[in-house]
Formats: sequence, structure tokens, C-alpha cells
Amino acid sequence: MLPFYLNNQLIRTDQPAGSTLLDFVRYHQHLTGTKIGCREGDCGACTVLVGELAPDGTTVQYQSMTSCLTPLGNAQGKHVVTVEGINAARGTLTPVQQAIVQEGGSQCGFCTVGFVMSLTGHALSAKSSTPETALASIDGNICRCTGYKSLERATQHLQQLLAQRPASSPLAWLAEEGFVPKYFADMPAKLTALRSAATGGTEATAAIQPSQGIDAAAAARAQILGGGTDLLVQRPEQVRAVPVMLVYDQHSLRGIRREGDTIVLGAATTAQQLMESEVMLAVLPELPRFLKLVSSTPIRQMGTVAGNFINASPIGDLTILFLALGAEVELETSAGQRRALPLSELYLDYKKLAKTADEQVNEIRFPAPQPTDHFNFEKVSKRTHLDIASVNSAAWLRIENGVIQAARLSAGGVGPIPLLLHRTSAWLVGQPVSAETVQHALTLAQQEISPISDVRGTEHYKRLLLHQLLTAHFLPLLPELV
Repeated sequence: MLPFYLNNQLIRTDQPAGSTLLDFVRYHQHLTGTKIGCREGDCGACTVLVGELAPDGTTVQYQSMTSCLTPLGNAQGKHVVTVEGINAARGTLTPVQQAIVQEGGSQCGFCTVGFVMSLTGHALSAKSSTPETALASIDGNICRCTGYKSLERATQHLQQLLAQRPASSPLAWLAEEGFVPKYFADMPAKLTALRSAATGGTEATAAIQPSQGIDAAAAARAQILGGGTDLLVQRPEQVRAVPVMLVYDQHSLRGIRREGDTIVLGAATTAQQLMESEVMLAVLPELPRFLKLVSSTPIRQMGTVAGNFINASPIGDLTILFLALGAEVELETSAGQRRALPLSELYLDYKKLAKTADEQVNEIRFPAPQPTDHFNFEKVSKRTHLDIASVNSAAWLRIENGVIQAARLSAGGVGPIPLLLHRTSAWLVGQPVSAETVQHALTLAQQEISPISDVRGTEHYKRLLLHQLLTAHFLPLLPELV
């Protein structure tokens, strides 16, 4: 049985761990406030809050997630909150709901629930509320008919209210002000008891392993499931029908650390954790700017780095970024055999990987960039944010005395696999940083790619885009390229 709290109710269900949280909430619990929209994580109408017990065991950390792409198994041992669970009494509005009503931010009401839940999650965050963070909290929500200015005004109004939130005991203040019901205060103890019961009183490991009760042999054949942001778009019915191995909550596959001159990531590290990691920010201070181009806050909080790699999309944003960083993956079989493989060698052909079905990514490693290294990521899509790239690219350069000592250029959307531009990168080594060098590199890059015309652009357009993106990598070094 899969146990978790749904609002203030303890749930134990034998529904498939690979089914979606959205379907369970609506069709099994009949909580229809959570809406079915795109089923692709784009619109935010199905947004819920998922609370996880903090390491200290005294607080619960809440994140907004799109329930259409959240595997039901990932709710195990957590507190799931739908819009029905945030009102202290029937017929009353929370300050978040009242702000939206007051500013005219709800018309048909279909999308309103998602905005309400995202802003409630922002109110529950331990971080200080600023106008920027408040607005960023709703970046995964689309309004179909009201328009955004009224919602922006509601967000500003809410941020002003949250300025009064005390640093100590913020949850008590939020409950007193009606942002959430008082039962939220009981959740740390309830989740602790749930975890203790699930692990027999021993220290909890992350995945209270597959809720389907499959044996080791079957586990080797099971569908490995992380955040679900790709698989539950591509083949939700198949994932629901097969045994799954849940890795999103495995503590051994989480975390970011530095070992000497190497940065090590657990395979289940999320894009949002990358963005907020002090280890990552120390070596890539511009990383938040790059990752703001990658999906939305709810999806970044769900999607894992290894999941982006193994999905093998030719335009996977994280894949392109880590190719330029010179990353390698550690693969492990169910028998415990391990091997390291450069990320650039993982891709053989379109959606074809240089790994066996029995191998799972455990860790990702890359050499820590030096403070003087140059790193950049660029992406072009039909929308600047919240969209799949037409073409993306990253560049890492080590330069001494105006000469390139080492280089890695990557490109997505211009071939059947995510590309490390080997020939172009190798040629750059030993070349001076000059307009002539860049022009020759652009010519070489065009010889390494093989784009096709599709819904994201013609072959000619994609070649032009890569030309422009590679040029953009060098602009901080050569402003005259403009």
C-alpha cells in the first residue's frame, strides 16, 4: 500500500505507482477543484502542493507541482495539498484567493486554482518574499481569458501581506492569518510517524521502494521513473501498466557536492536544486539565468538531471548544458557493476543509448570550471520561456593570454542526438580570441551538424540559429561581433 496525506486525510492506496496524482485526486478522491488542462505540465491548471518532511524533522517543505505529471508513487510519505485543503472553513476565502478576487484575476475560474496553489506555496516558502520571487512563483501557470495584469496586481498585493510574515514561526502566522488551516501544524509529526511506520523505525531511505512490491529480478526489468516530466507526457498508459522503480526520492541519488576539482550530482537531482545549489553557483554564477530558460518552476522542481539525459531528446536543455561542461555519467547494473561513460558517448542515434536496459545512472560528474573560465548557454524557442528549444547551445572556454587553451561547444536541435561539436572544439584550441577565429569556428560547426526541417523550423532556419547562438557565446569576449 502507498501511504501519504491528502489534505488532512491519511491515504493508503494500491493504485499503480506509475499512474498520475491528478487522476487519483479527481477520479478516486473526487476532489475536482484540481483541473485537467494540457496533461503536459504546461498550463498549471492541475497544480497542487507536495510537502516533504525536512531533514530536521520539525518542518515540512512545500513545492508546487503539476499533478498531471506527478507519479502517484512520488507522493509516498508526503503531504499533498489540493485547493480543497487550504480553506480553514467552507465559504471563506484565503488571503491569496481574496487578492485574486479583489484584483479581478478570475474570470472563467478554470486556471485560477493553479494560480492560487502556486501563490499559496510561495507563502509557505521559508525564503523571504520579494516582488521578483512572488511573480516567479506563478511562472508555470497560464491564464486563458483573464489577462495577466490583474494577476500581477494580486501577486503584488500578496507580497505586501507576506512582508509582515515573521521569520520565526511563520507557519503559525500563516494559519492565524488564514493562508492555510491550522492542521498544517500537525503535519511534521504525522509525516514522521508515517515514515517511521514505513521503515520499521529505522532511518528512512528515500524511496520506500516500488509500491508494487516487485522482487529484485522484476526490479531489473521495471520502468525507472524519476520526476515523470517526460515519460508521463510520452506514454502515460504504459507507465501506469508496468512495474516502476521510483528513484525521485532515493536519498543516495540526490544532492550536489564538490570532491576536489570535480562536481558530483546525484542522478535524481532536480533542475531547481541545480539552480539553488551553492556548490553549483560557486562555479557557475550565471546558472540561474540559464535555467530560467528551462521549463517552469513546478517542472524544474520535478524534472531530474539524469531523466533529461536518458530521455535522449536532441534538444534536452540540461543535456546540452552538461555536454559543454564535460560531464560523464556513472552507470550501475542491478548486480552492482559500475562503469563511467562520457556524456558525449551516451548517444548513438536518435533515442538510442550506449547503455543496457539493466543499467541505471547513479551519478553525474564534471570538472569544476575555474573562475576565469568562460561558460555560456543560449536557447531559442517560439516563446522565450516555458517552451521547447528550436536550437540550443552551450560553450565552455579556458583562455590564457588571449589564446584558447581548451574548448567545448555543444548544440541541440541540429542533429538526431545532442551534439558535442568535437571538430570545432578541437580546432579552437591554440587559436587567439579574435573575430577571425570565431568566423572559422562558425564555418566548421556548420559542417558538423545535420538539421532537418520540422515543426520547430526549417533546416536553413536552424543553421542560422546555431550560427547566431555560437556567435553569442563569444560576444562577452568580443563585443565587436555585434
